[in-house]
Amino acid sequence: MTKILKCISPIDGSVYAERPCLSMQEATDAVARAKTAQKEWAARPLKQRIELVMAGVARVGEMGDEVVTELAHMMGRPTRYGGEFGGFNERASHMAKIAEDTLEPILVEESDTFKRVIKREPHGVVLVVAPWNYPYMTAINTVAPALIAGNAVVLKHATQTLLVGERMAQAFHEVGIPADVFQNAFLDHGTTSDLIAANLFGFVNFTGSVGGGKAMEIAAAGTFTGVGTELGGKDPGYVMEDADLDAAVDTLIDGAMFNAGQCCCGIERIYVHESLYDQFVAKAVDIVNGYKLGNPLDAETTMGPMANVRFASEVRAQIDEALAAGAVAHIETAAEDDGGAYLTPQILTNVTHDMRVMRDESFGPVVGIMKVSSDQEAVALMNDSEFGLTASLWTQNVERAEALGAQIETGTVFMNRADYLDPGLCWTGCKNTGRGGALSVIGYHNLTHPKSYHLKKVTS
Repeated sequence: MTKILKCISPIDGSVYAERPCLSMQEATDAVARAKTAQKEWAARPLKQRIELVMAGVARVGEMGDEVVTELAHMMGRPTRYGGEFGGFNERASHMAKIAEDTLEPILVEESDTFKRVIKREPHGVVLVVAPWNYPYMTAINTVAPALIAGNAVVLKHATQTLLVGERMAQAFHEVGIPADVFQNAFLDHGTTSDLIAANLFGFVNFTGSVGGGKAMEIAAAGTFTGVGTELGGKDPGYVMEDADLDAAVDTLIDGAMFNAGQCCCGIERIYVHESLYDQFVAKAVDIVNGYKLGNPLDAETTMGPMANVRFASEVRAQIDEALAAGAVAHIETAAEDDGGAYLTPQILTNVTHDMRVMRDESFGPVVGIMKVSSDQEAVALMNDSEFGLTASLWTQNVERAEALGAQIETGTVFMNRADYLDPGLCWTGCKNTGRGGALSVIGYHNLTHPKSYHLKKVTS
């Protein structure tokens, strides 16, 4: 019996889209076609691959309002914020710009006797398993450089954003990228694991939960398939005594609450120097009290529902447990809070690291704020986490931020900004956030493998 994937809209709980899963045989055949097509694709000039990928990116941008409305229906982001094309285009454009230099062979020797050179070659077929929270931007992080580097790509998108992969494949095919070179595949978890275990991919990139990342690595065990993962996060912000207070509050609270808190590098805990603490909390509460929770299709809505009732239930549980343990909630329950996907954004104080809301990933519109008296105390608290994606430091002293950054267990250190993915820098994490790196020159290194040529010339 064919399994059906169903996207349940958080707007009203209705089935917004559904698609049948590929069987194992159908999926295996799809990967085989990709493997065959990849050879011809990799043989094309790099410039041509770049042009085709960027044409596909532009075609996605032309889909405009349709995409924005679909995203609101599928995962709840208010239409007033538009789609993701800005970041989608920025990331792909940067990877296209650096491709020629990054993939240029490393010439070690060119003499009368020898030619010695290291080249970067594509893995073959790359599986991209993308999440629902920023479904276009997270997918393009790997799809664009993988294709540019000469790989074929099979994209498996999250069920919550079921139509995104279909949209991307349509756009890329319309501009001339062969259908077998970039495929959107509807797969269930079991079939995905079976394909990886069968050693059908040259590389696997997964963005999602820690549990999902473990499943990918278990499936790949013994195949020597490279697996890149970007998993959970509990990203901290630290506001020092010399910080620009207004900028810190605006940026950190936006980083905690935008997209209903469903951001990979969203701010989930904030530590504020005691001299600024009361002012910070007051300003933060004012900002959140100005939000309007509601239907994401309504132009006045600034915060839509969480993508799934299950996700909202976890955030409510963390908040309730914290309140029972002595935390203080600063935001009154909104009239639109239905106990389901529509969730009141919340600021908590009097929190401790004994509470799950300060330890477990929330991935929702809640943030705990703690008072600290020193850099040492702040660093200890920031490092008291199983995750390590980003940390946001607020100070006017670059040297101080850099010195503290060296002590923080994280993949990215921000100073005076947060919740941003710079395509020129490696997107990576440590601890249970996963391993590997996307974007930047390192992204290309992970999507290719080195091959050495040691050529001895015949001399008379």
